[in-house]
Amino acid sequence: MAIAAFEDRAPDANHVTAYDERHHHTYWRLLDAADENADWREAVRVIFGIDPAAEPERARCVYDSHLARARWMTETGYRHYLRPPPN
Repeated sequence: MAIAAFEDRAPDANHVTAYDERHHHTYWRLLDAADENADWREAVRVIFGIDPAAEPERARCVYDSHLARARWMTETGYRHYLRPPPN
């Protein structure tokens, strides 16, 4: 499954961004992989298509940043979806 173009760092905003909206499936996949104790290198290879042997620093940055954002979405960001839509 190909994902939308991604940045090396996920957003660090205190609100849900358009980037988050485009990547919520990616976040779910990362959370599933983490819950299954999947090796981060395999997760970044499968989810982002990055070879961690060829680009170890970038691969780790992408993985850590996006997993942190995925966790933020489960702890705080989800509230965005509970608000009524603006009139």
